[in-house]
Amino acid sequence: MAEKHYYIYKKGNNKEIVYIDYDKLKGYNFLPKNNVKYDGITVNKMVIIKPSMIEKVLKKKIKKKLDLYLELIINFIDSDDSSSNDSLREALNDLSRYKNIVKYKYKKYLDEKYYNILLKKILLLEYELNSKLININQYNYNDEIVSHRIR
Repeated sequence: MAEKHYYIYKKGNNKEIVYIDYDKLKGYNFLPKNNVKYDGITVNKMVIIKPSMIEKVLKKKIKKKLDLYLELIINFIDSDDSSSNDSLREALNDLSRYKNIVKYKYKKYLDEKYYNILLKKILLLEYELNSKLININQYNYNDEIVSHRIR
């Protein structure tokens, strides 16, 4: 597959041509979701270089993900279903995976103060999931003891 390179022409008096080497370009890479069909350019990969723009995009992405986890935890706490043990473990594993992504991928782009607050929020969510998991396991254990005594 042939590599494509783009030239950017600067409008003005000095007719300079600027070549962008995408391999050496440092920034935040992501793959946009092309949900809208139109007769235009399809973007396969996007690189953001401006630090303030990277921070804004990541904060928006992180906020959506944390809201999703918070809603999930609220649903687990509200439901008294003791059979949700596997889904609770899956959510806990997904949250710890997300914490590692924040630590090793997003840390270099985020402000130190925001990063520390974010880790505290994630740890709080993990604590809530762990406490719910412990309560479910203890409830199941007590049910087993009661059922053995009845026999």
